[in-house]
Parts: sequence; C-alpha cells; structure tokens
Amino acid sequence: MAKRIDVSGLSAFYGNHKAIDDISMTVEPRSVTAFIGPSGCGKSTFLRTLNRMHEVTPGGRVEGKVMLDDENLYGANVDPVAVRRTVGMVFQRPNPFPTMSIFDNVAAGLRLNGTVKKKSELNDVVERSLKGANLWNEVKDRLNKPGSGLSGGQQQRLCIARAIAVEPQVLLMDEPCSALDPISTLAIEDLIGELKERFTIVIVTHNMQQAARVSDRTAFFNLAAVGQPGKLIEIDDTERIFSNPSVQATEDYISGRFG
Repeated sequence: MAKRIDVSGLSAFYGNHKAIDDISMTVEPRSVTAFIGPSGCGKSTFLRTLNRMHEVTPGGRVEGKVMLDDENLYGANVDPVAVRRTVGMVFQRPNPFPTMSIFDNVAAGLRLNGTVKKKSELNDVVERSLKGANLWNEVKDRLNKPGSGLSGGQQQRLCIARAIAVEPQVLLMDEPCSALDPISTLAIEDLIGELKERFTIVIVTHNMQQAARVSDRTAFFNLAAVGQPGKLIEIDDTERIFSNPSVQATEDYISGRFG
C-alpha cells in the first residue's frame, strides 16, 4: 500500500556543514513528486534523508522529522534497514550486481529479507517485478545471463525491478535517466507513469521537461549563496510551478534567467 510522506523541519549535515535547512513538505501517496533546482542545492541529499541513506555517508546526520503515514522514520526504535525496505531507491547510474544473473539481481532483496522461501514463489515475484519494470519480454529467455550484459536502459529497468520486488511503499529515484539515451529515457518515463498507480514516487531530475512530463507536483530547491545550505523555495502542482510559480526565483530558474 503506497504511503504518504510528511517532512517537518528537516535539516541535514555533513559534519559541521549544513547541506539543507529546515525543509517541510508533504508527498501524497500514489503520485510523482519531482525535485528540481541548480546543482549543489541539496536535492539528492534531501532525497537520501527520506530512506535514511544520508546517515550512511561519513559525518552525515539529520535533524527534524520524516513521517511515513504514522511512523517517524527517525524514531528511537526504528531500524534503518527496515526503512530502506519500505522506501526503495534507484540511483543515478544503473548498478546491477555485476557477478549476478538477471534473475538473481531481482531476487537479491527477497533472499536477503528471507521473505520468499519457495522457488516457485521466487520465480513468480521475479517475473512480476520484471513485467512491472517493462523488461520481462526482453530478458525472459536469458534470466541466467549476467545483469551487467544488458544495455544501460535495460540495466536501469533491472534496478527498478530489483527495487520493486520487495514491495516498497515508496520509490525514490535520483536522476534515473541522466546516464541514458533519449529512447531509454522515454521508456523509464513511461514506466514511472505506470508505477505511480502502486507506489509513491519521488524523483530528482535536472531535466525540467522531464519534471513537467512525469510529475504531479514539483518542488524547487535553491541556495541563497555558495556555501549556504539548500532550501525548499516552493512546492506546488507541476502545472502551476511551470506556468505560474508564486516565487520569482522559481520563475527565473524555469525560464533560464537563473545565474
């Protein structure tokens, strides 16, 4: 069941350096929310706070609250590993496990969690996940071949299949198309449109046309000055952000007058 995210007063640090400051927003279930803004404004850092990946970075720490429905992901008794099962992540560059077959790549999380015991059940979940990632027809006859042998676009869809196999409630995507050609990018964008029927999706993108195409809501992040922490400037329905933003800085960035 897709879940809603409520963030309040969130700041993230690398050691003594504050990377993002006092961010509050809501991400609706079964929707796509895009994060846009200039490089270095904290979009990816903020994305990684939503599944507790930020604290894996040396010196990484977070202040504030991230609620997933009624649970505070930074609560005292919350297991970060369990959080990452509930809030899956797809990275900028496709990162299939190089020594594993296509089948084993998709099955990796299920085996790690020990949730699926029977081979027949594992087969079903792998097939369902590859179909969910629009990859099944391309790989069904070579499931035992290495995942690293696929094209870049196929590898990224394999990583999406791996992420959705464990049935997360939220799917985070950090510039999932930046390393892909236009045709593969289109395939991923179409897939995002299908996946939002089942998952809450948050995507970081530098491609404003992509944000306009795939997202329901868009959040614009910016820096007051170099060395200052990134801030959320505004979040609204994507159509409104791109046609009639309420903050001048957003309009300047979208219209190319920025910087």
